[in-house]
Amino acid sequence: MLYSVRGKLIHTAPGSAVVECGGVGFHCQTTFNTLRTLSPGSEVMLYTCLNVREDAMELFGFATKTELDTFKSLISVSGVGPKAGLAVLSELSPEQVAMAIATDDIKTITRAQGVGKKIAQRIVLELKDKLAKAAATDNGFSAVGAGAAAAAGGNVPKAIEALGVLGYAPSDVSGVLAELDGSLPVEQLIALTLKQMGRR
Repeated sequence: MLYSVRGKLIHTAPGSAVVECGGVGFHCQTTFNTLRTLSPGSEVMLYTCLNVREDAMELFGFATKTELDTFKSLISVSGVGPKAGLAVLSELSPEQVAMAIATDDIKTITRAQGVGKKIAQRIVLELKDKLAKAAATDNGFSAVGAGAAAAAGGNVPKAIEALGVLGYAPSDVSGVLAELDGSLPVEQLIALTLKQMGRR
């Protein structure tokens, strides 16, 4: 419903930011990572997600589209609510979340406040399962794209899997990754790919 809000940042508090747009202040719950990028009094734009419950309407705002997409993926997991999604993204960057899921690193996810082992296991299992289904139906991942990615070698296959967690089909990213140095750390490959694709 609300894609984004742009305006003057008039107030911040731990876990929230208020953006004034056309005289109306939009209270956005957000992550500490997003808050670190905001300067009070400056013009900001936050990508938003509106969560409608029986007893409340909550607006969530994020500095990047990638962070928003990762938040949506996290709250799609059964038993993971917006509070847990914000906690994970306050502790980890989207790239770190993707890496943790791609490498079954449950311990890293449990660093988020209030996220225990069971929730972390569910996040990894369900999002890996969705990733596998998406890859199976990605008809656009041509043999040429697959060959180019494989030829780049090193950490490229891991980066493709991690980017899948962030919502990217292999066909979207294999061409970019094929041009990068496959020996770079996976997290750096992810960051460079996102930057090149203009999503950061």
